[in-house]
Amino acid sequence: MAGLSTDELQTIRDGLAAGRKPRVLFTEAAGQMAGQLGQVIGLGDPAESDEWVVVKFGRDELPFSPGDLQIAPRGAVARKAAPAPAPAEPVAPPGPAFVLDQPAPAAKKAAKVNGAPVAGEDKPGAPAPRKGGDDVTAAPGPRKAAGRSAKPKPPPALTVTLAYGEGEWTVAASQGSKVLAKPYMIRPAEALRMVALVDVPGVHEAVEQILSAERSEAEEQARRLRAELAEVEARLAELTEKP
Repeated sequence: MAGLSTDELQTIRDGLAAGRKPRVLFTEAAGQMAGQLGQVIGLGDPAESDEWVVVKFGRDELPFSPGDLQIAPRGAVARKAAPAPAPAEPVAPPGPAFVLDQPAPAAKKAAKVNGAPVAGEDKPGAPAPRKGGDDVTAAPGPRKAAGRSAKPKPPPALTVTLAYGEGEWTVAASQGSKVLAKPYMIRPAEALRMVALVDVPGVHEAVEQILSAERSEAEEQARRLRAELAEVEARLAELTEKP
């Protein structure tokens, strides 16, 4: 499926300006979200990122590139996800096949009666017939490998980054190569709470040192401002003092 054209993007921009939330359909380029419906709630700056079309999908608001989307046709409904194939039931191997040993042909017993052999009488040196039932030998039958279901493809890795620089704390998030949240500022107390959840030696101490240094600097600045304010108030009192 082709992505959004320049004219379609302008139509979406006009719709947003009019207070509407244009419906879009995720293309095959969107991966596992292909065929689902969403609502455009904002347009970013194409110069800053390839994914600048902000789409609301369920409770999530995520940025996508124009190639991941197309205008939803009238009456379009979201494609239902195909049910996962049920694992094949293992096939029980067949039981052993039974082979019957055929008894050796009984030796004819002969005796001479009036010079002629007669069957049924023992012949000297002839082997005695086997007693008991036939021997039964179990021969293993062929085995079939049990069916194996295909493993589902795991989702891309999710990365959440907490960073500090130039006196500001920021948080960003990405999944694979897709940016879920660009770096945005948070308060130092929130950064400390997030780091407290990570039990890594040295990390919590490093954050404490940064916050302690910022706290000392803020206290020094407040002290200087209070001193300057006191001087200004004293000067004002002198100027307003009546002779």
